[in-house]
Amino acid sequence: QVELAESGGGSVQAGGSLRLSCALGGLISSMGCLGWFRQAPGKEREGVAGIYIGDSVTYSGDYYTDSVKGRFTITDDAANNVLYLQMNNLKFEDSGVYYCATEMSRVRCSTWNYGYWGQGTSVTVSS
Repeated sequence: QVELAESGGGSVQAGGSLRLSCALGGLISSMGCLGWFRQAPGKEREGVAGIYIGDSVTYSGDYYTDSVKGRFTITDDAANNVLYLQMNNLKFEDSGVYYCATEMSRVRCSTWNYGYWGQGTSVTVSS
């Protein structure tokens, strides 16, 4: 069983920053990656940032969707079982519900095909 609980969402003006947190529980150590997704009203859920867990020759490090590169940073505090998403220089189009997610298969991780989800936290960026 996997447990994911997001927090840290809120309202911010464009250009501002927020840090999202995701408390991790259960069989996280058996997973291949952790990530953040978002869903804006009327749009499909999209992968935002991901980070691989453990050592792998083929799949390692963190990865981002193009629209957030250079602005968002995903970090994994393994000692405290918390996943973070630092979001800087926020834009109106970053608004949406943000979900923490995890997946066992690194291959599925690489295509944003995650299997386990939190309940989400809402981010609103005003222009």
